[in-house]
Amino acid sequence: MADQTQYDVLIIGSGPGGYVAGIRAGQLGLKVGVIEKDPFLGGTCLHRGCIPTKSLLENADVWGKIQKAKDFGITVGDVTINWSDVQKRKQGVVDANAKGIEFLFKKNKVERITGFGKVVDRNTVDVDGKQLKTKNIILAMGSVPKDLPHIKADGEKIINSDHILSIDRIPQSMLVIGAGAVGCEFASIFSRFGTKTTIVEVMPQLLPIEDDEISKEFTRIMKKKGIDVLVDAKVLSCEVTDAGVKSVVEAKGKQQTIETEIVLSATGRGPVTANCGLENLKGVKLDKRGFIEVDPLMRTGEPGVYAIGDIVPTPALAHCASAEGILAVEHIAGKEVRPINYDHVPNATYTEPEVASVGLTEKKAKERGYDVKVGKFPFTANSKGKIIGDANGLVKYVVDAKYDEILGVHIVGPKATELIAEACAALELEATAESIMKTIHAHPTLSEAMMEAAEDVHGHAIHY
Repeated sequence: MADQTQYDVLIIGSGPGGYVAGIRAGQLGLKVGVIEKDPFLGGTCLHRGCIPTKSLLENADVWGKIQKAKDFGITVGDVTINWSDVQKRKQGVVDANAKGIEFLFKKNKVERITGFGKVVDRNTVDVDGKQLKTKNIILAMGSVPKDLPHIKADGEKIINSDHILSIDRIPQSMLVIGAGAVGCEFASIFSRFGTKTTIVEVMPQLLPIEDDEISKEFTRIMKKKGIDVLVDAKVLSCEVTDAGVKSVVEAKGKQQTIETEIVLSATGRGPVTANCGLENLKGVKLDKRGFIEVDPLMRTGEPGVYAIGDIVPTPALAHCASAEGILAVEHIAGKEVRPINYDHVPNATYTEPEVASVGLTEKKAKERGYDVKVGKFPFTANSKGKIIGDANGLVKYVVDAKYDEILGVHIVGPKATELIAEACAALELEATAESIMKTIHAHPTLSEAMMEAAEDVHGHAIHY
């Protein structure tokens, strides 16, 4: 039976793409409903991704600071980790954020619709047998962890990023398959808590999407911190045993067997596009990997149907999904909009040290034909780095030599994920390296490294 209520837009999925789109629609006065199959709002990012992971990383940071207290002239007593309390705190952070979304829905007159949304046609969505009518649909179903074809997660000894968030202990040893942001973040968490950690990555360096120099420095630091790193390597098999898992790893032509308590498979995520009724929309096309094809305004080939977030072939990042959701809703509302410049979407990895970047890597800039200049500044030469006892890493600028325009900024080091905001603004405003070096930065701050790296583009860095 169809509900005769006519929505201006129905959004399927309440992750950082869907819920942000819903709130923006409410702000614009549209009649909007957000359909969510889970009993809570927020999607993967809030409940199985960004927020719980960063909460655990914060615990690891606190633990690390306590371990270094003696360096600051502070003596502490017997310090222990209560893992159940760590998990309770993480859940408290998640629950508070979820309640915040519920409040914002009520404030902005966004209707929450609980159930599994399936598209019937471009103006109808079925939610557990109830058909809702709408003028527009935004698809925002998100993604799920992918298994390797030959290594399937069992949720106990071979686990994925969903499973590890609810693990009931700190494992003695762990093999991490995949050195993207997810794999490296969990390696950073558990290695600091005492887990003997090995990372296996098929590419030559950890965080392979980052600038080569940044990835190389990050790999060096992670090794220095006691993490075993195997690059140019692949896991051939994983055998579950009574004691844990035996993994056969091939690295640079040589095979070895590594025994660990658990294996974390962090080899990527796949779009949730199956069983959603997309076959009922002739204009909606999927690529070979299952992602929905969209135009620069997030429109599918079906009139009135948009797609955003992890189900489209753009960066699988929460902040990117949110920007896409706002773009889609504002287009539906008839606002003047402009496509997203995906070169300006920042990456952020919350390991120790942190890694963040925006814009083109040196390699990509050269591939696009730019005459490139580079400026760098190490945190070892930064006063605040010494003050906080964390002076690993560097800031790197990639600049167009002809016009001095900043093409990319890449950071590995303390508070990199916060420092990158200046670079994001710089790229959006088409800033030059000279404009950053002439901007007075407070002293002593980590942000001075941003200024001095810009100075280094022109050979003027004062402290290096």
